[in-house]
Amino acid sequence: MAGRYRSKHAPRTPVRTAAFFDLDKTIIATSSSSAFGRSFLSEGLLTRTDAVRAAYAQLLFQIGGADERQTSRLRDALSELIAGWEVAKVRSIVEETVHAHIDPVVYAEALDLIRRHQLNGRDVIIVSASVEDVVQPIADLLGADGILASTLEVADGKYTGGITSYMYGQAKADAIKELADRRGYHLPGSYAYSDSITDVPMLSAVGHGFAVNPDRALRRAAIDNGWGMLRFHKPVALRDDAAQKSVLLTLVVVAASVCVGAWMYRAARRAVEPDED
Repeated sequence: MAGRYRSKHAPRTPVRTAAFFDLDKTIIATSSSSAFGRSFLSEGLLTRTDAVRAAYAQLLFQIGGADERQTSRLRDALSELIAGWEVAKVRSIVEETVHAHIDPVVYAEALDLIRRHQLNGRDVIIVSASVEDVVQPIADLLGADGILASTLEVADGKYTGGITSYMYGQAKADAIKELADRRGYHLPGSYAYSDSITDVPMLSAVGHGFAVNPDRALRRAAIDNGWGMLRFHKPVALRDDAAQKSVLLTLVVVAASVCVGAWMYRAARRAVEPDED
């Protein structure tokens, strides 16, 4: 009889999973910490000499790969530069210019992955060695569900140059596991994406790791660990995309209006024209 037999097991509770994304050279095609250098210069936080030093550190980061030595060099250079900066001013500059500096360098493939994970019910968490005052506005721009980022020491409303928490290497994996415990993420069913060999612990912390634009060392690690490998090529301007959709919507509305107007005109003509015998 229908309904006679029932399962002895209670209904399964849906498993909660997440997708963890490195930021620099994984979601965006540059260093997030250096992306705002032009604005910091124009607002007087950077001198031209400082800007040249920051640009040099960024160049080394770009051509040398995001290994431990290069990442540490960039970290130390930027940490030294920001000592004495007002926290409120930095946050204001980043929030006001995040579109201008980040929109053009977001990988289209990364943005598509973020949206697909969210449509599949996964939280998207950005995990970055960059400081949270820079990462959070970018995460808001991308519609991410949370961040794990480095934090800086602050005294009297200014950065001291000290780092209270550095989200790098094993620290990323530890932070992911701690967040999973708090939010109930099932890590074997979760995903992680990074371009850097230093993020092997992060990719190992989940069941589905992916190496993005891997160099030789990361490619070897991906093969050894059975991770997927992805190639991101195309930065996309987020505001341009939104503008294109707005233009398309406008064209649709105009076209619809023209069609309706033409129909009304023909209807009016038929109403006044005499019937033919």
